[in-house]
Amino acid sequence: MLATMASTRFPIPSIDRLLRAPETAVLLERFGRDATLAALRAEAEAARAALRAGAAPPGGTALIDAAADRLARAFAPGLRRVVNLTGTVLHTNLGRAPLPEEAIAAAAEAMRHPSTLEFDLVTGRRGERDDHVRGLLRELTGAEDATAVNNNAAAVLLVLNTLAKGREVLVSRGELIEIGGSFRMPEIMARAGCRLKEVGTTNRTHPHDYREAIGPRTAALMRVHQANFALSGFVARVPDAELAAIAKAAGLPFVTDLGAGALVDLERFGLPHEPTAREALAAGADLVTFSGDKLLGGPQAGLVVGTAALVRRLNRNPLKRALRLDKGRLAALEAVLRLYRAPDRLAGRLPAVALLARPEAAIRAAAGRLAAALTAALGSGWRVAVEPCHSQIGSGALPVDTLPSAAVTVAGRGIEALAARLRGLALPVLGRVAEGRLWLDCRCLTAADEQDLDAVLPDLGAGTT
Repeated sequence: MLATMASTRFPIPSIDRLLRAPETAVLLERFGRDATLAALRAEAEAARAALRAGAAPPGGTALIDAAADRLARAFAPGLRRVVNLTGTVLHTNLGRAPLPEEAIAAAAEAMRHPSTLEFDLVTGRRGERDDHVRGLLRELTGAEDATAVNNNAAAVLLVLNTLAKGREVLVSRGELIEIGGSFRMPEIMARAGCRLKEVGTTNRTHPHDYREAIGPRTAALMRVHQANFALSGFVARVPDAELAAIAKAAGLPFVTDLGAGALVDLERFGLPHEPTAREALAAGADLVTFSGDKLLGGPQAGLVVGTAALVRRLNRNPLKRALRLDKGRLAALEAVLRLYRAPDRLAGRLPAVALLARPEAAIRAAAGRLAAALTAALGSGWRVAVEPCHSQIGSGALPVDTLPSAAVTVAGRGIEALAARLRGLALPVLGRVAEGRLWLDCRCLTAADEQDLDAVLPDLGAGTT
């Protein structure tokens, strides 16, 4: 039918005939009439423009095929799964921590059905959404109370706006960090409506610096964890317990922002130590803020734990409603926190911890399998090898510590083009180009990734030499 649609007088088939063509039925079923009609019209107009420029008229099913491609691109999800072989485990741009199956199931269940998000089954009255995680956070950190918002920047914003709006907050000059996307702590403080008062110097801050800076407009003392950098050499820093004592003597709250926010001592998994929320509270912090989607291994969230009186003030702030968690993330967070009740099992149940604690031998074995698959897919012209490397933890956690790992390296002409082809696969593969080679760090290469890559790596084939 389509072969005879066009004529010398009308080289472009009518839209009505294109819609009635049997080949269009699958598009109508998949994408609906409105979207299919718009795609056909767009391709017909493009064909007319090409004809006016001297091109040959489209033949047969060309217009419908082009419309199908246009529809597939328009309806393709923008948020896609990728294989993270960058060497950064908690990669901000790739979504940070992967969630455990328990959290995924809990989030799906909460989104699929009505739930007790803010409903108390015992009283039959309105409940409080924080109740789903409050008890767990208290249990796991030793805090009197807790609340949750949509990320750690929001947690810091809420704390500062509640405690210090229109007043000053003392922070060591060496702790005025900038996180990803040029997002700076001083800017958060300004948006919170408080004034930053720097104390000490970049490399050395002493107790007297804080004492001398406290004045009638001081609202709080704040400790900001140096999450994404480290100072060494001629440095001095006031210990948390001493800083807490200074704040208490002045009748001021002491706030600690941990950033990545470990809930357990990571040394039990063979990893470097990172301050925990429990440790910060034990050292005297009145409020501690930290992320849910970094070292904690959960969904994006900002968590605040501390004294009951201060948490009540946070919850009365109108900003809390604007920053609160949705039901899906709240359900996922609750499921992850429950896993922490058995910390000895975390390495087998929490993906973030499992990836960070993955044995080097297992990584080398995965790298060997990937190297063999890449060698077969690429053919001659490329040098594929397995080499030792070091992974980064990422997302502002343990900035100077790296983890021994193994990578597949690829060398040859057109290495940037090869990296682009890997990103263009049906299952995109992300590595990094350094030292003239493509490095594919296999710490985060899972068994599921390997199985699915078997189906797409042969597509690299032609054009990569």
